[in-house]
Amino acid sequence: MNPLSGDLNRRSVIRLGGAGALTVAGSSVLAGCAGSLDDTGTTDESVTESDTADATGDATAAEEGRTIKIGYVSPQTGPLAGFGEADAFVVAAMEAYFAENGITIGGARSDVEIIVRDSQSDSGLAAEAATALTLEDQVDLILVSSTPDTTNPVADVAEANGIPCISTVAPWQPAFFGRGGDPEAPFQWTYHFFWGLEDVQAVFLDIWSQVPTNKVAASLWPNDPDGNAWGSTEPTGFPAVIGEQGYQTVDPGFYANGTQDFTAQITAFRDAGAEVLLGVPIPPDFTTFWNQAAQQGFRPKVATIGKALLFPSSLDALGDAGQNLSTEVWWSPNHPFTSSLTGQSAEELAQAYTDETGAPWTQPIGFVHALFEVAVAALSEASSADDKEGVVAALAGLSLDTVVGPLDWTSGPVPNVAKTPLVGGQWRQEGGAYDLVIVSNSEAPEIPTAGTVEPLA
Repeated sequence: MNPLSGDLNRRSVIRLGGAGALTVAGSSVLAGCAGSLDDTGTTDESVTESDTADATGDATAAEEGRTIKIGYVSPQTGPLAGFGEADAFVVAAMEAYFAENGITIGGARSDVEIIVRDSQSDSGLAAEAATALTLEDQVDLILVSSTPDTTNPVADVAEANGIPCISTVAPWQPAFFGRGGDPEAPFQWTYHFFWGLEDVQAVFLDIWSQVPTNKVAASLWPNDPDGNAWGSTEPTGFPAVIGEQGYQTVDPGFYANGTQDFTAQITAFRDAGAEVLLGVPIPPDFTTFWNQAAQQGFRPKVATIGKALLFPSSLDALGDAGQNLSTEVWWSPNHPFTSSLTGQSAEELAQAYTDETGAPWTQPIGFVHALFEVAVAALSEASSADDKEGVVAALAGLSLDTVVGPLDWTSGPVPNVAKTPLVGGQWRQEGGAYDLVIVSNSEAPEIPTAGTVEPLA
């Protein structure tokens, strides 16, 4: 039995801006403008009111292009579902935007249809979703977000099938090199934007520098694309980079996602006297680890965790034990950037989410919105709705100011990649609710801080 078969029919399809394109014969427009010939061969200059109306209507219709289909894949369920919490809000906002504005390609205005598919936090299902978008839905462009587990298989399918694809919310190294990327032989169809390991390493080190410790760092690395990249012993991995700054790494080895017993890791960390904790676990695994660490007496002075601590829902699962845990911050209401589509500031976009959902802002809001900003910018540069080569050529040379910051594919660390700014934050509980306070901006001083690092209780 194919475990994917049931999911492929449970997709959300959002139709935007009407039923689709209008088709007309250009000859009727030309006839209306040229007049008609009588029996003697002379031109009858008179044009009836009906003829004029028909010609005007045909001219308007001729400016309509066919409906553009945009596919979107993200983990909306499963252990990575926190990354997809804001998807419905952003897609609905884009529905409203396209219904009013459409998109102009080669001088023709087109309606837009967005087809949303859930990867269910599974790489195989992500690939199946992309395949269905390509073969069943015949989309013109694929957008994909959230961790290499989803972005990489989707981008691989798009690359193999010649479909333009824009990805985000995965550090650029696992998103590029993790797919076998070669700077000397760039991908043709797939483009990515996000920060890199060098940025998150600098942010983590800056956070730790604000708390006196013994520089013994406990490392929690899952055996997945993120964990393998972050925990690599290569010069680009965390062990080598923080080692150069005098940190001793305690690494008990990679563990499987879904692990229920972290006693071996906790024992190693506690016995080594580690006062720093870092890692990139999935949210439910960190909740399990952190609760067991408290029970078994492992209490670091500072804990900076990627991926697992990005969302308010993750902190709610920890209760009071989440106070002063720290993480990377890729987007917040305090980011001084504005949408190229709607003109909303980051603060206004975050507030719109809270007003609509009643939930606190969450980091993926900005990046999912920015996917559509990039999509519109690239599609608008094509010569026609069918000009896929024009879309990727536009991406290769694109420089765009977005709600997540300036994106420039001409100055990326490698081809196909544009970088975004990164800061660091700590979770602070006030009145029972957690707020992510920016405490480190050494890598992006244009983004203001709102406090300094406090040690764990």
